Order: sequence, then structure tokens, then C-alpha cells
Amino acid sequence: MLDATTRSGGTAAASPRAAATEFAQATASATATASPTVTASPASAVTATACGSAATGPGASALPAGPAARTARVLLAPWSRLCLLVLLLASAASAVLLFQPQRLLVDGWPPQLGGAAAAVAYALAYGLCTVAFVPRPLLNLAAGALFGSQLGLASALAGTVLGAGTAFCLGRVLGQDALRPLLRGRWLKAADGQLSRHGFRSMLAARLFPGVPFAASNYCAAVSRMGLLPFLLATGLGSIPNTAAYVVAGARASTPTSPAFLIALACIAVPGLAGAVVAWRKRHRLRGR
Repeated sequence: MLDATTRSGGTAAASPRAAATEFAQATASATATASPTVTASPASAVTATACGSAATGPGASALPAGPAARTARVLLAPWSRLCLLVLLLASAASAVLLFQPQRLLVDGWPPQLGGAAAAVAYALAYGLCTVAFVPRPLLNLAAGALFGSQLGLASALAGTVLGAGTAFCLGRVLGQDALRPLLRGRWLKAADGQLSRHGFRSMLAARLFPGVPFAASNYCAAVSRMGLLPFLLATGLGSIPNTAAYVVAGARASTPTSPAFLIALACIAVPGLAGAVVAWRKRHRLRGR
């Protein structure tokens, strides 16, 4: 492999061709030696890939959050939400009983509030009271006694729409999923279909008819597939006659012989008697069938 030596030092110097041949042989031997390790690498790569996919897959994130996910499913279950709705309504009714809002009729409105601010505050309180099952006729009479006919009517109507919308949203979010599977009777299915297909017309008739309970119609509409906007529009329009009659009666209660008070009483009594007659006739027709 050595083709020449230096005469002076005696050290051998390899030619460029011999060096290249020697480098090629060393590279080939190194490649042959490393080949078993290379052939084993795909299996390890597959194992590493499988381990990586298992660590980063969908199940990996669910494992540490298992108890939290189960707790969330239990809390968001339909019957859990229905229990929450019942608890909220019972708490609201208890708060009304403890607060005794009827004292406003005796003590009067707080002197710090007056005019439009007092009417807005009363509308908010009106809406919360209707959710807590306080009878609307009492609230309408109080609105007329506190604010007069015009401002009292505006405040009472605003409170009516606010309370109805609040009850509708609570019933839709917390009670619809649990109660809809229970609509199995013929009459329940018929009422649900009527509200779902003809929501505005049906709710307008329910508001104009004095015998339909306000809270019951709110939650029945919430359980059905009726939209929120038709519900609010029908509530606002259908509540005007009855609300106006009670507000005027409350505003004119100090002069019971005035024509306005007598007309308001007639507007309250006549629809009520007509509703009772219609209900009585419908009841006898159903019994005859």
C-alpha cells in the first residue's frame, strides 16, 4: 500500500488512489455492521408512534378528567335541571312571602324613587313577582294605585312581558328536556301541537281569555316548541285589555262611583263571566262524549 518512502525521515506516505480505496472499504464495512440495527428500527419506530398516538389521542385527555366529566353529565342531566328549576321557583316564592310586597300599598313607594325611575323599578319587581307566582291582578291594581293610569299601565305591561319572558327562558332551558317525554296523553299532545304550530295565535287567545293562569301558560309554552319572539309579542298584545282594566281600577279606587272605575269593573267582570260560561259548556260537552 505504500509506494514511496521519504529518504530523509523514513516515514511512508500513502498515494491518493490508495487512500480513496481504503476509505471506500472502511465505509462499506461500517454500513454492513450497522445494518442489523437499521432493520430493527422500523419496529421501534412503530412502537414509538403507537405510544405517541395513545398519549395524544382523544382518550388521553378524557382519562384525567373522568370524574369531572361524570359530575358535569349528572348536573346537566334533564332531571337535575328540572330539580334546579323547582328549587329556584320555591326560593322565589319564599322570598316574596318574606318580603311582603303588599306593604307598598300601605306604606307607599320609597321617597328616594319617583317618576320614571320608580316605574322602571316597579316593572323589574313586577317581573320577578310573576315568576314567583304572585297574582297579576294584585300587581296591576298596585301599579294603578302607585303611578296612575298611564304610567301604571306602561309599568305593568313591561313587567308582564319581562316576567313571562323570564319564566319562558327558565322553563325552556331547565325543564323542556325532562318534561317533553311526558307529553303522552291525547290532550297534552294536542295542546303541545297547537302551541308548536300556531304559537302566536294560541298564546294571544290564552292571554285574552281570563280563565287561563298566567304562570301555567308560560311554562306550557316553554315546554312546547314555540319561539320566544312570538311568545313575547302575543303576551304583550294579549295582556293589554285585562291589564288596563285592573290598572284603571287601581288608579280610581279612591272614587268608586266614578265612570272610569265602573267601566274598569265591567271590563274585569264581563270577560270573567264569559270565560266561566265557555268553560262550563266545554266541560259538559266533554262529559257528553
